[in-house]
Amino acid sequence: MSDDATDPATEVFLAHRNLLFTVAYEMLGSAADAEDVLQETWLRWVRADRGQVRDQRAYLVRITTRQALNRLRTVKRRKEAYVGPWLPEPLLTTPDVAQDVELAESVSMALMLVLETLSPTERAVFVLREVFDIGYDEIAEAVGKSPAAVRQIAHRARRHVDARRPRRVVSSHEGRAVLESFHRAIETGDPQALLEVLAPEVVLMSDGGGIKHAALRPVTGAEQVARMFAGGIGKFEGRLTAEPTAVNANPALLVRLDGEIDGVMAIRVEDARITGLYYVRNPEKLSHVAFATPLTLR
Repeated sequence: MSDDATDPATEVFLAHRNLLFTVAYEMLGSAADAEDVLQETWLRWVRADRGQVRDQRAYLVRITTRQALNRLRTVKRRKEAYVGPWLPEPLLTTPDVAQDVELAESVSMALMLVLETLSPTERAVFVLREVFDIGYDEIAEAVGKSPAAVRQIAHRARRHVDARRPRRVVSSHEGRAVLESFHRAIETGDPQALLEVLAPEVVLMSDGGGIKHAALRPVTGAEQVARMFAGGIGKFEGRLTAEPTAVNANPALLVRLDGEIDGVMAIRVEDARITGLYYVRNPEKLSHVAFATPLTLR
């Protein structure tokens, strides 16, 4: 195919690439899988009869959704065989992403885990409707359902997510303040300070993927989590450090062992205390914490 034929297609695709990646990532929870979906979307886009395409953005979102749905059904089996808890692949994000409240909530670890409890079609419908505000008719074309069916699916998915998502969106300032208290408690080894920043019902999930050591089951309760931190930090051979960062547009700690990235710990905050801790140590999921990933809802 000549350069003259590919350049316009490339320009259109690149103009919408960040949006398409965000759609695929929110559906899959994996940056690697989202990148694969974008590659498949690109191949279908350059082969399409673009002269017949009325709305290029809608067409590209539709292709991306279909490819992500196909992959979502495949990776579901992969997740069922996963060693220990499965957590979304963390993304280092820029300050502007955190300032977009809707976007920050939609890619937070807490909400991404809630989306894992939906069926593939429910997840696609919820993401397209609730996050990207796409019309029911357009979603129906993307998922192969009637608009009436899509409305029912959207209602069911919304009710399911609302029952499990954080009760209110925490400001970035409040989130950073809680992270600072948590970071200070870990650095000083002060068990009382740690208990004060952890909610009584806090849940710690750690993802080593069978490659790095991690708890095979969620750890529940402030005292149990505090004990795990007290005992676990001493087991690391080498110098362990942590620095505040923004992962998935929310406060997190980037953990290093002897200067090398060992993992990322994201937090869920409610009522000024931590109710969720998500520690990703699987090295196969850490490729997107060394550089910022651009995300957008538009």
